[in-house]
Amino acid sequence: MDVQANAFLHHMVRNIVGSLLLVGCGERPVEWIAELLEQRDRTQAGPTAPAAGLLFLGPKYPRHWGLPEEVCGDE
Repeated sequence: MDVQANAFLHHMVRNIVGSLLLVGCGERPVEWIAELLEQRDRTQAGPTAPAAGLLFLGPKYPRHWGLPEEVCGDE
């Protein structure tokens, strides 16, 4: 799974993965994800996935910030 955003909260990707695993394993219906997003309550989400197996590939910043090319993404 690739996750890209303009900001992340503590354990956000791990919570997303944990919730999607429940859907993928058939424990929750696909529609449950939309319900979670509408609730805006992380306590209703799936369990926090373990960090093992998750890999941070690096940041991507807007080019207009003038940072080195290796950390710049498309604008």
